[in-house]
Amino acid sequence: MELTGIQIGVLMLALAVGLMLLGFPVAVTMLIAGFLGTFLVRGWAPSISALGYIAWRQGLNDVLVIIPLFTWMGVMAAKGGISGDAFTSLYKWVGSVRGGLAMAVSGASAAFGAVCGNHIATAVAMSRIALPEMRKYNYQDKFSLGTIASSGNLGIMIPPSGSFVLFGFLTMTSIGQLFIAGILPGLFVLGLFWIQIAIQTRLDPSLGPAGPGVGWIARLKSTPLLLPIVISFGLVMGGIYTGIFTPTEAACIGCFIIMVIGLVRRRLNAKGIVQSLQETMPVAAMIMLMLISAWIFSAALTLSGLPQAMTDSIAGLGVSRYVVLGLMMVIYLALGTVMDVFAVLVITLPIFFPIVTALGFDPLHFGVLCVLCVMAGSISPPFGILAYALHGLNRDVPLTTIFRGVLPFFVTLVVSIFVIMFVPQIATFLPYR
Repeated sequence: MELTGIQIGVLMLALAVGLMLLGFPVAVTMLIAGFLGTFLVRGWAPSISALGYIAWRQGLNDVLVIIPLFTWMGVMAAKGGISGDAFTSLYKWVGSVRGGLAMAVSGASAAFGAVCGNHIATAVAMSRIALPEMRKYNYQDKFSLGTIASSGNLGIMIPPSGSFVLFGFLTMTSIGQLFIAGILPGLFVLGLFWIQIAIQTRLDPSLGPAGPGVGWIARLKSTPLLLPIVISFGLVMGGIYTGIFTPTEAACIGCFIIMVIGLVRRRLNAKGIVQSLQETMPVAAMIMLMLISAWIFSAALTLSGLPQAMTDSIAGLGVSRYVVLGLMMVIYLALGTVMDVFAVLVITLPIFFPIVTALGFDPLHFGVLCVLCVMAGSISPPFGILAYALHGLNRDVPLTTIFRGVLPFFVTLVVSIFVIMFVPQIATFLPYR
């Protein structure tokens, strides 16, 4: 029996999800499913030709240069001690209040995310830097690790974000505008986290006791530690926002700034720069392969006709467009608990994005909501990948303890999703200003 295009599309999705759940790499999964789908629709020779053409064409896309450059920028920033400096400075300012160390962790995660762009790397860095200090001042592990895991998520919302690069690559949305769209939502979530931390420690002071008082002179002296992040983020995002340079050019400038700052402060040397390149290359190659494979999968899925069929079906249901968007957000939350953000976006965007645009939602608004939902999913029990990552670093703390700690932050993220869903201007105000 010959399969219809719709059946082939469903088969591709089932195969992709099944292979990922079995532990296959995302790039391999997308490549296999995409090639199989093209083969079933067009035959052997056209599928081989399409595979080579798409790989060649997308491999030459200058947008992909952003990936290794921003990855290198984050690695150099980590080696230059920028994450530790951000935590130290913020701790001086807010550490003397109840929950102050947790607020410093959230703020430092947002700051480091501005030069790193990866949530797992941000959470791991904060765990190594902040957890010993939080234990020193008798913070409960549940509260400490819950804060670190949840705040690490800010690394994929605060630009530059690899998630926004992938979203823009797959949907042909401006990556520069996506970066700008993530700024206010990221700060909004950070503000909600601080309010939540203040409420939690007020209700139960034992969660995060107040630290020793710090004088104004010490606070002011610590402020320059934030300058590397302020300078790099300001120039990179400011240049993109004003149109002075493209995201690719901004990535080059960001790398140069972080390198110069590291050399001037003697945190980096020639050996450190070479090591940062060596660490960057495998990660960047993996991500670029995944992007090319994702494009092959997306093209094959479009060829099957499944996205258009689903768009037509949903348009004929007559339900509110917010009901459809809400169902999509639930799916993103569920998938985010068991899959990495890249995998979730690769599988869903070829299906969901045509539906969203047909319903009249702004692509930037939808992109921010997608990332927010995956953020919430990555800390949600029982499969939140960030909780497992921190448990791997801190085997003395039960996994259930970490999940209890992240639960209030999960609720806060869900609240932020609903707010931004119905107030899209939080995401769209800056890009369209």
